[in-house]
Amino acid sequence: MNIAHEIKTNIKADHIDDFIDLDYEGRFLRRKKLLSNKGEEFLVELPEAYSLSENDSFLLDDGRVIGINLKLEPLLKITHSNLPRIAWHIGNRHTPCQIGTNFLLIREDHVLEVMLEKLGAQTEKLIAKFTPEGGAYGHGRTHNHHHD
Repeated sequence: MNIAHEIKTNIKADHIDDFIDLDYEGRFLRRKKLLSNKGEEFLVELPEAYSLSENDSFLLDDGRVIGINLKLEPLLKITHSNLPRIAWHIGNRHTPCQIGTNFLLIREDHVLEVMLEKLGAQTEKLIAKFTPEGGAYGHGRTHNHHHD
């Protein structure tokens, strides 16, 4: 089985041998066995946990490259006349959130949907790629972050 010890960024499409579709949770990893879209099993063995994006690729030990596609997932699109207030409530629950010009996106969550509607927000269920904001203290997610 091939092993990916390294992540490469911004690889040209003609240099990518295969792809893997990963949702938001699946793009945060350090060590995991994965299956590419063409059915190749490979092990990811990174020195630390990474929050991967669509610009990232796995470099296999045999030199081949497996690109990352963002998997479509169930989301809630949220609109409200006072979007900063709604964003505060979402952030107060440590919920990953993608920020648009006049809307917010979160992963579908019935409990949050009820809360948001009680706050007067309009919600719409959709299936889309999810790319929430990274952590306040650097790129990526806020798991296990430290404050300097």
